[in-house]
Amino acid sequence: MEINQQYNFGLIGKNIDYSFSRSYFAEKFKTENLLNHKYENYDLQNIEDVKIVLANGEINGLNVTIPYKEEIIPFLDRLSKEAQSIGAVNTIVFHRDGTTEGHNTDIIGFENALLNQWNQNCDKALILGSGGASKGVEYVLRKNGINTQIVSRKGTGDSIQYEQLTSDIIQSHHLIVNCTPLGTFPDIEDCPPIDYKAIGKEHFLFDLIYNPEETTFMKKGKKLGAKASNGFHMLVGQAEAAWKLWSSI
Repeated sequence: MEINQQYNFGLIGKNIDYSFSRSYFAEKFKTENLLNHKYENYDLQNIEDVKIVLANGEINGLNVTIPYKEEIIPFLDRLSKEAQSIGAVNTIVFHRDGTTEGHNTDIIGFENALLNQWNQNCDKALILGSGGASKGVEYVLRKNGINTQIVSRKGTGDSIQYEQLTSDIIQSHHLIVNCTPLGTFPDIEDCPPIDYKAIGKEHFLFDLIYNPEETTFMKKGKKLGAKASNGFHMLVGQAEAAWKLWSSI
């Protein structure tokens, strides 16, 4: 990157005032004295509006969050091998030739955050939600030899519906990852509709949400003896992985 040039980055999503990404990068740029770097939110009510953002010509890198991690793909020129395999993108790189490439750095952030806190005492996991975030989580867990069961409202494909999630299934899956937005600020009382009484001290609950710091999902599990973690370390990990990609161009 050239010293005197202005560099612009940002986050694409919907209703993303809650996101810490803008403040995270603002602090990073300040700390590292990158005064010619700026990060802003692109809050889009429709994915079609992304055409305007991508055609800006002055953007050097973008993050993508809920609900556009899958919907963004047709608007990009190409995908990294991992992003293509996963079917979800959370980072966009703008190459010097004007083309865009989708990457998935969620997998780096999630894997590092999970393995640094979890004792890996099981080989089966429940993934709550079937959106773009869950695809990255499933990729990481299968890579680490963990069998996954996705739970969603619709129960399409290999997933089951919440109504089919019995206490026996919960008791036999000691890792539960919440990939839904349920419980995100300001709706902090919300949580995935599962039988929390089936959770015990052998469980580890990982919530991709990081605002609030402790979600209702986490609180309910901890009251029953489970260990729990929010998604802040995942956020930092994926952000730094994205920055590594952007700064290499």
